[in-house]
Amino acid sequence: MDSDYGVPRELSEVQKKRALYQPEVPPCLQGTTVRVEYGGAAIAADPAGAHVISQAFPHTYGQPLAHFLRKTAVVPDAKVISEHPAVRVGIVFCGRQSPGGHNVVWGLYEAIKAHNQNSKLIGFLGGSDGLLAQKTLEITDEVLSSYKNQGGYDMLGRTKDQIRTTEQVNGAMASCQALKLDALVIIGGVTSNTDAAQLAETFAEAKCATKVVGVPVTLNGDLKNQFVETTVGFDTICKVNSQLISNVCTDALSAEKVILGEEVAASKLTIFDITKQICDAVQARAEKDKNHGVVLIPEGLVESVSAENISSQLSPWASALFEFLPPFIRKQLLLHPESDDSAQLSQIETEKLLAQLVETEMNRRLVLGHVCYHIIAAGLNGYMATVTNLKSPVNKWRCGAAPISSMMTVKRWSRGPSATQIGKPAVHMASVDLKGKAYELLRQSSSSFMLEDIYRNPGPLQFEGPGADSKPISLCVEDQDYMGRIKKLQEYLEKVKSIVKPGCSQDVLKAALSAMSSVTETLNIMTSSSTGQTPL
Repeated sequence: MDSDYGVPRELSEVQKKRALYQPEVPPCLQGTTVRVEYGGAAIAADPAGAHVISQAFPHTYGQPLAHFLRKTAVVPDAKVISEHPAVRVGIVFCGRQSPGGHNVVWGLYEAIKAHNQNSKLIGFLGGSDGLLAQKTLEITDEVLSSYKNQGGYDMLGRTKDQIRTTEQVNGAMASCQALKLDALVIIGGVTSNTDAAQLAETFAEAKCATKVVGVPVTLNGDLKNQFVETTVGFDTICKVNSQLISNVCTDALSAEKVILGEEVAASKLTIFDITKQICDAVQARAEKDKNHGVVLIPEGLVESVSAENISSQLSPWASALFEFLPPFIRKQLLLHPESDDSAQLSQIETEKLLAQLVETEMNRRLVLGHVCYHIIAAGLNGYMATVTNLKSPVNKWRCGAAPISSMMTVKRWSRGPSATQIGKPAVHMASVDLKGKAYELLRQSSSSFMLEDIYRNPGPLQFEGPGADSKPISLCVEDQDYMGRIKKLQEYLEKVKSIVKPGCSQDVLKAALSAMSSVTETLNIMTSSSTGQTPL
């Protein structure tokens, strides 16, 4: 199978047209000079886990945020990198395949060649297995030609990936040293980027010259935090699913009823409650002479249903419930868990279970590749490439990098009946925010969605023309632009400095002092509570 990786594809006429599309690059990534502004130390969002994370990642936790600047930006403290020696960069696909992976490779290849034609990009064949076995393919224009703007991971391939054990981490480091890599770029989701953070920490401790960079690529869109606005692949998945669902709705002349796993868990709903909800919806629609409907079932619903997680020792109620489930669901629940110990939700046919019970990102992809090179040029280790303000035009996107360790949280669990709780730092999946703006919009419209025929068909994916720039509603309504808010604050501070200066009135000076004193005191208390230090 390895011999098939990287071979030219036979492209259809539509694919050939798609391969010609050249994604736009933000101004901060254009040119051959890298300008980077460093912020303060990035700390964990959850103060309760900060101590555990800092102990687990002493070399890479607390590193500063990095923000890449356009040529016209005037930032006195910015670091300007104009000399670009040839580099050797490795890249590997990890985790589930997702739209946009090939364009990340393309963007990185474009960037390293633009800064030094002698630089080389080396792909590992077959995911982490290829990394450990040193199976490589040098990325060239010829290799890339039939993979630009194309889906899949077949240019390099992947396996069931994890780089977690001491043997695997040491094997990855040995491969990087043997191939004399200046950097290793890991493309993947929460588990893969957790592994990337561990690699970066181990490499730093061992004084290995290879820097590790993570890229958030996952179709689930669940790698989301104060630094990551959305992931590569999520936009495409939203559009593809919208098209498929709309086709079903058009065919059924109906609207959809949506069930969120997080909503189920928060409400402690059982499988019987969900069944009743669906039956009530069917009955209500039938009373309006709407004998049709579509029910969307999220992949992780079974894991969210109250009292229905299977363990080695079941209570009498749980045992009875387990016996009640159809045999095919019982078998799927007992499948070997994923590498991160979670259930194989993709193998659990939730929609069949409920049916039986009821019956009885092309631009951001290439851009993140360019961001990876800027991270490498800045000599950063253990960082994730970030792009924010994605709801705006490309020339207003903000590109940067954030330490992966600052995105970690510590989930606690017990081993054995009398064991103490154990915490392990990791980048965890982000759940739907039930207090967020996107969910509130859905909640307000849920009744009309259930009873009325409200739907629209977005049609197939477009690179240009009407619909090409449409974005997921969740991206447009949520405010995840961390660096944008920092810049807005800096603008306010500059305005204060321009107003309050020698010559201003006493009233203006007193108002400014009072307001700034109050703000400073509040921020000092908030900062000290998050770091565990005594307020100044």
